[in-house]
Amino acid sequence: MTRILPDEHAAGFSTRAIHAGQRPDPTTGAIMPPIFQTSTYAQEALGVNKGYEYARGKNPTRECLERNVAGLEGAQHGFAFSSGMGCVDSIMKLFKSGDHIIVGSNVYGGTYRLFDKILTNFGMRFSWVDTRDPQRIADAITPSTAAVMIETPTNPLMQLTDIAAAAQIAKKAGALTIVDNTFATPYLQTPLSLGADIVWHSSTKYLNGHSDVIGGIAVLNDDDLAKRLQFALNSAGAVPGPMDSWLTLRGTKTLALRVRQHDSNGRAVAAWLANRMGEKNVFYPGLATHPQHELAKRQMRGFGGMVSVETGSKENANKVVSRVKVFTLAESLGGVESLVCQPAGMTHASIEPARRLEIGITDGLIRFSCGVEDVEDIVADLEQAFKGL
Repeated sequence: MTRILPDEHAAGFSTRAIHAGQRPDPTTGAIMPPIFQTSTYAQEALGVNKGYEYARGKNPTRECLERNVAGLEGAQHGFAFSSGMGCVDSIMKLFKSGDHIIVGSNVYGGTYRLFDKILTNFGMRFSWVDTRDPQRIADAITPSTAAVMIETPTNPLMQLTDIAAAAQIAKKAGALTIVDNTFATPYLQTPLSLGADIVWHSSTKYLNGHSDVIGGIAVLNDDDLAKRLQFALNSAGAVPGPMDSWLTLRGTKTLALRVRQHDSNGRAVAAWLANRMGEKNVFYPGLATHPQHELAKRQMRGFGGMVSVETGSKENANKVVSRVKVFTLAESLGGVESLVCQPAGMTHASIEPARRLEIGITDGLIRFSCGVEDVEDIVADLEQAFKGL
């Protein structure tokens, strides 16, 4: 279990991003934490060690990353995993057969696949709820509800959930509130301060920010819950290697700088698309016409670099994604380079077609992850890609 020092919450975000959870190496003075590329540790005697026994349980490089992200989220405990899905799977191991989980209806396709295709086989029950309306969360509560799991903003429809309202409902029912903060990042949103119990990320995305690592991370404050999650992590073993941990830690140092540019470019892309395709066809909480714009302003400190647009047909979507030059057609998001995807055929293909249509993921929907390139080049790319559409 990795616990950060209390004073690491006091500094500003960029200072914490660079320094929280790590110090110059006491042996050499190295500014960056060493990569402890080891599977095991020498023990001084039976039952006597330096705090490390086997690297699945603890690794010093990994601990630096865990403390760092915990510091950014305002958490006391952090746990790094080998992937975002390994992270959420380990979180689900906090629950048992018969437990009921309320889940946002528009979540990442991999989350839906894990819950609907695998965990239901072990007796867990899931209700898919439009969590934009807190009353629907309250209406879905049952005596066996153990958690409310939300993603805000959602992937790819950019829908928001009022985190404070959801957490209040869950707490009243004796359930946990779990928030996927991947899209917003701790720079734009800190769900623990709004009442969430566990916050998790696909650290593959914005936290790492360079499209060269797969990873996940969860943070929380409750000591007993942290012990249980550490036990699940060590028992199931979905842990990242020290090199991946080091690369992600390198990424978090520039998180504030990058997210500011992602946010700036996202706003510009959303405005261009709204002018070109019509405001009702653009999904971005930073637009004043977004139905949850006021909530976004209240619980977020910016709107991010993720923008989706309805092009009207798969043919139109294909025209755009085949013409782009600055954007690259690829899955994933949150890297310094701009990416575009068609969720129905890519990130959310595991969701049944009828269900995709029901929640609004059409064949004509495309999702942009706006990178940090010069905004003039990004907009010029959109202009040529959408020409004649």
